[in-house]
Amino acid sequence: MRSETLAVPGSTLYYERRGDGPLLLLIPGGGGDAGVFDAAAEVLARHFTVAALDPRGCSRSTLDPGEPAGQRVAVQSDDAYRLLAQLTDEPAFVCGTSNGAIVGLDLLTRHPDRIRALVAHEPPCFAVLPDAATHLAMVEEVYTLFRTEGLAAASARFLAGIGGAMKPAPDVSELPPRTAELWQRLAANAPRMFAHELRQFTAYTPDYAALARVSDRLIPAAGRETRGSLPYRPIAEIAARLGLEVTEFPGAHNGLRTDAVDFARQLIEILTPRTRQDNSFSSSTSRRARPKASGCPG
Repeated sequence: MRSETLAVPGSTLYYERRGDGPLLLLIPGGGGDAGVFDAAAEVLARHFTVAALDPRGCSRSTLDPGEPAGQRVAVQSDDAYRLLAQLTDEPAFVCGTSNGAIVGLDLLTRHPDRIRALVAHEPPCFAVLPDAATHLAMVEEVYTLFRTEGLAAASARFLAGIGGAMKPAPDVSELPPRTAELWQRLAANAPRMFAHELRQFTAYTPDYAALARVSDRLIPAAGRETRGSLPYRPIAEIAARLGLEVTEFPGAHNGLRTDAVDFARQLIEILTPRTRQDNSFSSSTSRRARPKASGCPG
């Protein structure tokens, strides 16, 4: 695994890269970073060049002095686009989970030529739902609790609001050092997510007309264990509007971490045929991500 950085407008992005083959970009959810994909990436790297990033302002991706702390979907989407351009000259596979799936949807609408296929796993864009007002009001309540009572109260309300769709966090004291460091970073990211990202991302509505033009590249995805709960519903709504089916993956909303190996194996099963069917990627040379000499070893 190599850790590298990329300067983008307003930020320096940290990302990790491993494996060989077609490029697969992994985009984490709100408050997450590249480390949440460690277990899945080890499996995926047998088939793909796997890149995973820390979103701007989170963990090891820094904001430039004076850059606003507020997070916007379009800006994170542009960050992902610039990272893809850094890593390959060819369209890439992308898998985003939670807020990362929202970034992926925006990336697909703005830069469809850069994406071979997008797996959008449970984007929490509650604004697409028929009862959006109810769920966006819940988000506002969470934000108010964060501002008035703190992180614990806000977290508890949000977890209740999404219907227990997250598997519990592990006991950090029992984790190996790299994983324990990940959970320390996630804890440090949580306040920024509640203060500057949650409301902005849950209010996002995708460009359906743009998505319809490239719907063959969109794989709507959700966790088998979240069926019927709030995090499952937005991608089901988006899929229905586009005439697509939802592909269910192992685990709950955080299945890419908690059920990483099984999730990764299913991802390989879904994406590998697309590699073989795409005649423009028939040669082994064109299927490989562009190597980069810059960056620091990780």
